Amino acid sequence: MRREPSGMSAGASGLSVPERTFDGGSRYRLRDLFTPLDTLLVSGGDPRLALDAGDRVNAYGCAASPEPEIWNFASSTASTISQFAYDRAALAREELMHRCLFDEVEIAFDARCEAMREELRGHLQLSPRVDVVFSPSGTDSQLHALFLARAVLGAPPVTIVVGADQTGSGTAQTARGHHFSSMTASGLAVRKDGAVAGLAGASVTLPLLRAGPGIAMRADTDAAVLESIEATIAQGAPVLLQIMDSSKLGWRAPGVACLDEIARRWPRKVQVVVDACQARLGRRRLRSYLDRGYMVLITGSKFFGGPAFSGALLVPKGFSRSLDRIEGIAPGFFDYAGRCDWPVAWTALRSRFERRPNFGQWLRWEAALAEIGSYYAVPGAFRVRALAELAAGIDSMIALSPSLQSVPTATEKTADDDEEFTHATIFPFMLLRDGKPVSMAETSAVHRALRRDMNEEISGSAADRQVAVQRSLIGQPVRLERQDDAPQAVLRLCVGARLVTEAWSPDMAQAQRNVQHLLDRIAHVLVKIELLLDRGAAATAPEKSAFEV
Repeated sequence: MRREPSGMSAGASGLSVPERTFDGGSRYRLRDLFTPLDTLLVSGGDPRLALDAGDRVNAYGCAASPEPEIWNFASSTASTISQFAYDRAALAREELMHRCLFDEVEIAFDARCEAMREELRGHLQLSPRVDVVFSPSGTDSQLHALFLARAVLGAPPVTIVVGADQTGSGTAQTARGHHFSSMTASGLAVRKDGAVAGLAGASVTLPLLRAGPGIAMRADTDAAVLESIEATIAQGAPVLLQIMDSSKLGWRAPGVACLDEIARRWPRKVQVVVDACQARLGRRRLRSYLDRGYMVLITGSKFFGGPAFSGALLVPKGFSRSLDRIEGIAPGFFDYAGRCDWPVAWTALRSRFERRPNFGQWLRWEAALAEIGSYYAVPGAFRVRALAELAAGIDSMIALSPSLQSVPTATEKTADDDEEFTHATIFPFMLLRDGKPVSMAETSAVHRALRRDMNEEISGSAADRQVAVQRSLIGQPVRLERQDDAPQAVLRLCVGARLVTEAWSPDMAQAQRNVQHLLDRIAHVLVKIELLLDRGAAATAPEKSAFEV
């Protein structure tokens, strides 16, 4: 296995400080690219990327280099980088070094970023007129969307967030134009939840979880969205509407009829941005959003299985005309983008930003593109079949377990619109003991224990010990706040692109065996959860929050 020393983590990566140039940009030295690959991969992001000093994993339990011995069913949160993607990142770095022998670092880097935009459009089957704005994370991309919405709408909008209880934890801040962390990806220390100078505004949050007993999606989401937009516009403010496709639990809202009604009633007063950071939607559906004039938030680090974090904002054709009208840029926003993040065609906007290559962001996207390309190289018929069989098998296993209670996805889907994503790829469930949900603390402890060899803590048969020793990652616990009831925690088994890619074989009999092998592994994970609950062994896992960050 190819590994390099990890060095220091994000925020203290050891990358050299750029030399300032006369045009306000930065001239990065070629030697920065000789930084160990593991260090580069966790640089250029916020503190969520930082590696723990002890176990050398980030806040999601993922290392900076491949760990094939760990089974990964955690793509709703983050995945450890695969050897294939790691090798692509290493090769990309070598190729950029070679180009830098003939061009300045910034020129060579800019050209590579533009080629990556074209590659991403090709994998997603998007029009050349769709622009791609890269960022260190989906959370950063939300600030990019807010910035562009202000330009298109001609005034500071009120952001209405649909599914605010099931999106990234930083959305509460970015929707209002506030800092979502204590440090930006550019390395600037800021006050978390403090206003981004010149970008701050108001927001409205609309949760998806219904009130009352049980966990299910509220039935009045569409009505609540229309009511919120109407009230906001009546007060004289335009709207940036952030819709959900799909949430941490696999939910989607509002419905198509609601979106049609919005377009009919409030043309040019509502700009829609789709939170598709999970990337669990068909390419046809993705194109339909862009054709409607919506911006779309995506990442390469959720369904596609690239390393955390890699964000992008897909921008529909026609936005560039609005950018020409931008007279002033919020001063605090300069810390959230560099010149190379913007498409080359956006000449006027790019000229206002520093030439600040983000090597970590770039290499994470190189790794993600390797995974995306591999996934779509698998024949579509097999992608549909594999996801269908995995969904049926996981649903059945959860239903048969006395210690697990499935949480419904509740979203209607059609094969024509969603392609392979007609089938669920996130499988949320609660942990039960004596028919009642266990505490949030114990749910978190079970999640941590799954990542550890628990052979010494779980006594029993040889078969039990074999189950206990296997390390695995599943989706982090989601804390669900419920009106007039105690909050609950939900765990998630996730099917990601890498599972489909690794299962594929032109020999259909072998491919079928590969899918069954994945189901056997998932059964193994569920048995370990049963053992942890039965023996109380999860309590021995190290104290550390495992909830979504």
